[in-house]
Amino acid sequence: MTVNIALFEDLDAVAADADGALDRSAEPCLFRRLTWFRLIRDHVPPPGRLLVVAASDGFRKSWLFLARKGRRAGAYAAWYSLRFDVAGSHDPDMLAGLVSGLGRIGRVELAPLADPGPLQRAFTAAGWVTFVSEKTGNWWIDTKSMDFEAYWATRPGQLRNTARRKAKAAGLEVEIYDRFDQLAWDAYEEIYRASWKGEEGSFALLRALVEQEGKTGTLRLGIARKDGRPVAAQLWLVENKQATIHKLAYREDMKGLSPGTILGEAMFRRALDVDRVEAIDYGTGDDPYKQDWMAERRPLWRLLAFNPADPLGLLGIAREKASALVRKVRNR
Repeated sequence: MTVNIALFEDLDAVAADADGALDRSAEPCLFRRLTWFRLIRDHVPPPGRLLVVAASDGFRKSWLFLARKGRRAGAYAAWYSLRFDVAGSHDPDMLAGLVSGLGRIGRVELAPLADPGPLQRAFTAAGWVTFVSEKTGNWWIDTKSMDFEAYWATRPGQLRNTARRKAKAAGLEVEIYDRFDQLAWDAYEEIYRASWKGEEGSFALLRALVEQEGKTGTLRLGIARKDGRPVAAQLWLVENKQATIHKLAYREDMKGLSPGTILGEAMFRRALDVDRVEAIDYGTGDDPYKQDWMAERRPLWRLLAFNPADPLGLLGIAREKASALVRKVRNR
């Protein structure tokens, strides 16, 4: 069967091509939807120009969203992209078509990938040379058939004791918003600026995401206050029986109250007893505290692919092989 390739440099053109296939109703993953790529484009576009490679055989369609700069291309992703992957079909013929549409590009870097295998095989079959390395970690827990008390009993005693002891002393008021609320958002920004994280990334993108997800009911924005003063915040999204923890912060000058732990307990209780989620995902990163709340670590990967027919690709292959040799010698 013939696979047709199309290239796009405009998201409206991609929307017309997808005909709803990249909308919420058809695409279960936030990070593969057109709305997500629009948020990145409008607020934190990666270096280079948008290039979307589309493949279709008349029945199936696939899209690879890239940022292209000269003969280099990378994932059309941002700091807030907890995953990156091909949108649409992952059929080997479709992936092979996407690789064939890369033309004169010599180097492609894609991350963070949950499973680099299918794309790596597609690049390798096309004659590219690939290198896969671990980018970061993802902590998560399977919560099927768990209510909060069952989940809480599996957590370390120190975490449970801290939450119980501090909750009595701190006297925090906790609210969890499932719709956009201006005062809650103002509190979120205030907390973040007073935390160890500062203005990490783009408040504008996050606000747009909160407004967008608030309209659908997937938003869970938790705010903890002490005597009316915002001290901790957590931004979760709940969809398709899964809760994803996107951002969290607390005021550095309130650290002694353990407001993050207290708010975290409330957020987990809401997700498990009200939303009845079957999995909770702690995003990306190997922060030590995540092990207290989660059960399992999964690696997220970086895929580097070099086209040996291009001088840039040849140079990249040589550099990666040299780096691998140096690491091998050091390990010995």
